Amino acid sequence: CKILRCNSEYVAATLHLRGPDRGSAFCTALRSYSLCTRRTARTCRGDLAFHSAVHGIEDLMIQNNCSKEGPTAPPRPRPPAPNPHGFESLDICDYERSFLYKHGRPPGFQHCAAFGDPHIRTFHDDFHTCRVEGSWPLLDNDYLFVQATSSPVAKGSNATVTSKLTIIFKNMKECIDQKVYQAELDNVPAAFQDGSVNGGARPGGSSLVIWERSPGRHVEIRAGYIGTTIAVRQAGRQLSFSIRAAEEVAQAFTEEQDLQLCVGGCPHSQRMSRSPRGRGRVPAETARAVCREMLPVEDVYFQSCVFDVVTSGDTNFTMAAHGALEDARLFLSDAEKLHIFQ
Repeated sequence: CKILRCNSEYVAATLHLRGPDRGSAFCTALRSYSLCTRRTARTCRGDLAFHSAVHGIEDLMIQNNCSKEGPTAPPRPRPPAPNPHGFESLDICDYERSFLYKHGRPPGFQHCAAFGDPHIRTFHDDFHTCRVEGSWPLLDNDYLFVQATSSPVAKGSNATVTSKLTIIFKNMKECIDQKVYQAELDNVPAAFQDGSVNGGARPGGSSLVIWERSPGRHVEIRAGYIGTTIAVRQAGRQLSFSIRAAEEVAQAFTEEQDLQLCVGGCPHSQRMSRSPRGRGRVPAETARAVCREMLPVEDVYFQSCVFDVVTSGDTNFTMAAHGALEDARLFLSDAEKLHIFQ
């Protein structure tokens, strides 16, 4: 069934058409869309997206007074495909476009981050500071598995930092081979474990790519086939993780996959107060002054920075909180949710 190709050509033909003057050009695009669906009717009879498109075209033609007879636009030229399945696979492997075709609106997105002690900002904008020593899953769903390994920030301290991140992009037949990315302290590579920098030889392989933002310090992984972007950073002696995931992807898990820090935050037994008691390695007022230079708004990112600098004595933790805030600024669709105050 090639209905996604028909949807794609219709959207491309009408993107620039706006307002009451779109008239004949819009009708031409609708007739072309209708012709395309008729050509795919035999193979698409059992496809809900096909039947939805057919009824949608009829309604739009009536609403816009378009006649069924008239000129149609020739199909837009397509680049040569790397294999016989290329057209369909490339459409399927562009999550945001496919979602728009199916639902008539862009997808929603959610943001999660783990940085510093670690501090977790969940998909639901809850904010926890954890003492999760050892390996814990940040994500475990049908598309992604992300595990963070933590170790004590300093000898004798209850506070921990992320020292290793493992990210598995699960096999998706139409788009990518399974890919594993792993980062450790002082080793933030710009490639997957097998040395590749994309999703492999499948038609949609380019829908998963790694970009090096700062050599050895900051990489961005774009997974266009699931509408997801991940940032991995090293600041001082800790790693941080940020993700912007399509809602449908973030929610694609079963009851058995119940332990995910990005979904439920830290287990209650592992949560810590961000007001460290006793003697820290740096006076609290000194830490506040250092953090205020990078984080002028005294939100949870600022509080986390103060906690980390006091606990560790390492002023590089200001960069961890600042990086997490910058990722949130990029990844959050609602700017009003950027700062969290507790």
